[in-house]
Amino acid sequence: MTDQIVAGTLLTMDGERTIWTDGGVLVRDGLIDAVGHRHDLVEQHPDARVMGGPRCIVTPGFVNAHQHLTGDRLIRSCIPDYIQAREAIFDWVVPVHAAHTGDDDELSATLSLLEAVGNGITTTVEAGTVAHPERVATAFERVGVRGTVGTWGWDVGDGPFAADTDDVLERQQSVLDSWPTGGLVEGWVTLVGHDLASDRLFSDAADMARAAGTGLTFHMSPSPDDGVAFSERSGKRPIHHLADLGVLGPGTLIAHAVHIDEREMSLLLDTRTAIAYCPWAYLRLGQGVTGAGHHVDFLHQGGRLALGCDTENAGDAIDAVRVGALATGLARDMSCDPTVFEAHEALELITIGGAEAIGMGDRIGSLEVGKAADLVVHDLSGVGSTPNAVDPALQLLWAGDGRAVRDVIVDGIPVVLDGRSTRVDHEGLVDEAELAQRRLFEQAGLSPTPRWPVR
Repeated sequence: MTDQIVAGTLLTMDGERTIWTDGGVLVRDGLIDAVGHRHDLVEQHPDARVMGGPRCIVTPGFVNAHQHLTGDRLIRSCIPDYIQAREAIFDWVVPVHAAHTGDDDELSATLSLLEAVGNGITTTVEAGTVAHPERVATAFERVGVRGTVGTWGWDVGDGPFAADTDDVLERQQSVLDSWPTGGLVEGWVTLVGHDLASDRLFSDAADMARAAGTGLTFHMSPSPDDGVAFSERSGKRPIHHLADLGVLGPGTLIAHAVHIDEREMSLLLDTRTAIAYCPWAYLRLGQGVTGAGHHVDFLHQGGRLALGCDTENAGDAIDAVRVGALATGLARDMSCDPTVFEAHEALELITIGGAEAIGMGDRIGSLEVGKAADLVVHDLSGVGSTPNAVDPALQLLWAGDGRAVRDVIVDGIPVVLDGRSTRVDHEGLVDEAELAQRRLFEQAGLSPTPRWPVR
């Protein structure tokens, strides 16, 4: 593989958060081999391919810690805005999931990952609502990005792909066997969570993940509903109940954790359990994050926090910078204090902080020698970026979004050049996606219509 030098203003996200104003990253054999001044690296490696340039910002690849890659994508932004969150999920999303074929899973995941990598996301934690994990893994491989894959995990209720506990655990183990840790795509144990898993499923799933040295993720407390359900179930709050089952720990990533009390937060901190925070979803679904969310407090007390984009009928856009800006604005406004959280911390959450929260901080998340060469080149040559700011972190977070991404390298391989995937033709998927959308609505018995009259 030819050596590459990725040049520009480097936001390294290393231990000192070093910024190189005219820097370069030498990429060799899929790893970062050197970080330094651009002209020194070019002089030392005259045959290397040079990417980026003087009006570019270079960052580590972004981490999306919670994303549903199937189900929502093919009905993106189609669910009515004027219904309750529970209706949106169980009357719309779940029936569409039930209608998905393997082809739908791969198509949906391919489109989502193409959008994600085009916005600089190089690592995605899939939420596990996947009927055909082998097809989603194929999508990761097609697009050329890093991430985790799981499968449906619920044994309470009669939803699609719900099963008895042994069958669910067998499915989870099959995923771990198929995609062991250390590869570009890794298998995780993925439960639906909420009150849709038995105590045995929660505890055995946690043991399974620990034995395999991989992650466990599930949904909990985006709204007050889980608190009510667990209080009726055991007389305890959800996180307290899970702690007693032995589910919490550094290998566990809980999606949401919006409606938790001080005792629950302490348990998460004490056990080093991580949270994936998806603020766009809570605002879109009206789940009360502005009144109940304490994610920044959790972070500042030493908690392991990452950001997620969630589904395409909640967060809708798969854009980590957009999520980071929202998280920052919410924290400042909720506290009436602009000093409580700022752009630099948000950028940490989508790079090194996010990588550490999902257990990959030793491999990704910063531009340091020996780490995987996952890099993003942001083009600041347009009028919207003129003149360039003195602090590139402020400019990237507050004035930027994924539209500035020009080139993306994953594991040393350019997967996006000049804003286009080098591996998948998006235009070739348009007709397929439109046909799949119509078929899925018909099979699920759903008939979405615009809110306003169409002439």
